[in-house]
Amino acid sequence: MWRDVLHEGPVPDVPDDELREVRARFLSGAGAEDIVRRGFQERDAALAAARDGEYVLWFEADLYDQLQLAQILDRLARLEVAPERITLICIGEHLGIARFGGLGELDVPQLAALPRRAAVPLSAEAVALAQRAWAALRAPDPSGLAAIVGARSPVLRFMPEAFDRLGREYPSTRDGLSLTERRLLAAVAGGATSGGQAFVRAASRETRPFLGDTWAYAAMDRLSRGSVPLLHAVTPVRRTTPVSITDAGRRVLAGEADHVELNRVDRWVGGVHLVGRDVPRFDEGVEAVVRPPALRGAS
Repeated sequence: MWRDVLHEGPVPDVPDDELREVRARFLSGAGAEDIVRRGFQERDAALAAARDGEYVLWFEADLYDQLQLAQILDRLARLEVAPERITLICIGEHLGIARFGGLGELDVPQLAALPRRAAVPLSAEAVALAQRAWAALRAPDPSGLAAIVGARSPVLRFMPEAFDRLGREYPSTRDGLSLTERRLLAAVAGGATSGGQAFVRAASRETRPFLGDTWAYAAMDRLSRGSVPLLHAVTPVRRTTPVSITDAGRRVLAGEADHVELNRVDRWVGGVHLVGRDVPRFDEGVEAVVRPPALRGAS
C-alpha cells in the first residue's frame, strides 16, 4: 500500500529521503512520526527491490490514487524499469454499479476478473506523462498543471481529470474557497449539523470520491479558526462535533465576501505554499489556476 494523501500538505521537489521526512512530519502531526517514516522507508525499499521483475499496479480513478500513481511511475522510471514490465489495473467505473466508488465495492469474482478485463501494459508515453505530472505537482508554482489537465492518454486516462480536481483545491477567484471548502460550507448551510453529516454530504458531490473524513474535518477546522470564522465549531472537528455556519460564512458562500481576503491562507497544494492574500487562485471562468493579482502582468 502506498498510503500517502498527496493532495494534502507539502509535496516539495526534494530528494526522496527528504520527501519522506517532510511527509512523515505532516501526516503524523505530534505523534507516530517514526512509525510513518518507517512505513515509507519499507514501502520505497519494496518498490526498489523488485526492479528486475514485473509490477502490477492496482489503482482507482480518483485524485487520491492518481497522485500516488504519478509518484510510483516516476520512481520506477528512475529505477530504469522498462514500461513493458509494468501493468496497470485502473478503473473508474464497473458494469452494474451506478455510482462506482472504488475497488472495495467489488466482490471476489469481480476482482478476480479485472486482470483479464482491465489490465493494460504501460507505454513509454504514459510513463513520461506520469513523470511530468509528478513534476507539476511538486513545482513551487502551479503553471505546469494546465498541461497535465490538457493531456490525453489511453493508458493514464484518469490522470488529467485528477489534476483538474487538484487545481480546484486552490482558492477560487469567486470567493476564496477551495472546492472542498465550498462544498463543506454549503453542506452546513444546507442543514448538516455535525462534522460527520457535512463530510458525507460534501463527499456525495464529488464525481469520484477521494476525500477522507480526517481531511474534511481538517478543512472544517480551518474554516472555524480564521480571524473571521466561516463556521461555528469546537475544534478539532470530529464526526459528532456540532457545526453551524456564521454570517460571514453565508456572505462568502454567496460570493459577497472573500475567504482569503478575510482570513489570509496558510496551506500547501503540492509544492506550492499558499500563504497570505496574494496567492494563486482557481478561476472558474477559464477553468485553470491563475497567478495572484499582484503578479499578473509582471514580466
